[in-house]
Amino acid sequence: METFPLFEVEAPPPAPLAEGEEATEEALAPALVVVVRGLPGPQGSKRHVGGGRMIESSAKVKPWREAVVWAAVAARTRNKGFTKLDGPLAVDMVFTFDRPKGHMGSGRNAGLVRPSAPVRPHVKPDLSKLVRSTEDALTTAGVYGDDALIVEYRQLGKHYTTDHGVVPGVLDGPGCTVRLWPIERPKAVEE
Repeated sequence: METFPLFEVEAPPPAPLAEGEEATEEALAPALVVVVRGLPGPQGSKRHVGGGRMIESSAKVKPWREAVVWAAVAARTRNKGFTKLDGPLAVDMVFTFDRPKGHMGSGRNAGLVRPSAPVRPHVKPDLSKLVRSTEDALTTAGVYGDDALIVEYRQLGKHYTTDHGVVPGVLDGPGCTVRLWPIERPKAVEE
């Protein structure tokens, strides 16, 4: 399968502005962008192993959370003057998965997606469980104090790598693009 170099991550379109209000560059740019490489792992389901102990059902959650922590710490370090985010936050999380080989053509159609293949990954892992593991890892990495600060999702979804370069935030390999914005207090509207 052909891969492409990682592209510059763009912010989603801004919310409509009130009449007479001007957009500033600071308001549109995310406070932090984290690009995580690796197979996203869900968090949520646990199983009882005896002696009052519970363990994660998914073996993928621990390596995923470690990858998120590592990538978030690296992103914080590159972002000079970054301080732990506080207050209400808006977040994008775009999870990317490889397409199964059965989705791809063969012979002269090798490298092309079969028309019968699904457009988006609508199988496990659950999106909500991927979000949970990623949010908790961002807390561990010191991006914010608690994931309760997240009050809005601007872009949230699971995509295949074949959407790379077509859908903002989709990577050329498995992983996730996370963008975070502080939400400012809205200005009073004069009537």
